[in-house]
Amino acid sequence: MSLSIEFKKAKRTGLVPAFVGGGILAAAFPIVNMAVRSELYTDLPGTPVRILFDANWSMMAMLNLLLVTVGASLLFNAEYENNALQKMCSLPARESGLFFGKLLLMAVLCTMALTTEALGTAFCTVYWFGQPAGLSAGFLVELLQSFGYELLLLLPAAALSLLLASACRNMWISLGIGVICVFIATMLPTGRFLPSCFPYAMPFRILSDAAPDCVRALMIAAILELSVISLGEILLIKIRRSLT
Repeated sequence: MSLSIEFKKAKRTGLVPAFVGGGILAAAFPIVNMAVRSELYTDLPGTPVRILFDANWSMMAMLNLLLVTVGASLLFNAEYENNALQKMCSLPARESGLFFGKLLLMAVLCTMALTTEALGTAFCTVYWFGQPAGLSAGFLVELLQSFGYELLLLLPAAALSLLLASACRNMWISLGIGVICVFIATMLPTGRFLPSCFPYAMPFRILSDAAPDCVRALMIAAILELSVISLGEILLIKIRRSLT
């Protein structure tokens, strides 16, 4: 499935405005936090990006995960309505293309939301940390690296949410499972590597708080999880075809 077709489908669900609004809400969180308690953060050691991530990223990551969970459920619920998914099986097209098209769309929407959040972080840096050179090359590199890292760690959760939505005809089941997974992720210990590999726990990890070896390991784990989840979707399609 092409990205343009998936985008047209998503417009009917209101998913694109939801991601735009969610990105604005997440971007506003550090701005409001700094407006209310700026004196707590401006004197802390470290770069502005690190300070802002330490102070705000847990809530921002949870908002991103909830967006991904709701978005995945809406995308596949639209396919299950009026038996559209069953009708597609009779077309000369791979059913797995539906999953990968939606995964690509989710990646684009997540990039939009994270870009908005990066702009909010940049605004906080320039306005409250009083640096005319706040948009220097070093700052921009750190900002892009941090949000690029978060995008990669968010994709396994997006893929798993799509897999759950693909497996459940009732969107409330996949949505409920996804929300439970998000709250389980918030209770996992953050200092251990294996619990951090849980797809819904990965987005809570911060680039500046991890050692380089741990960062590389989590990036490799994210790529491997994407591959495994994609294979799981292909297997699910084969099982579903054999049962129908």
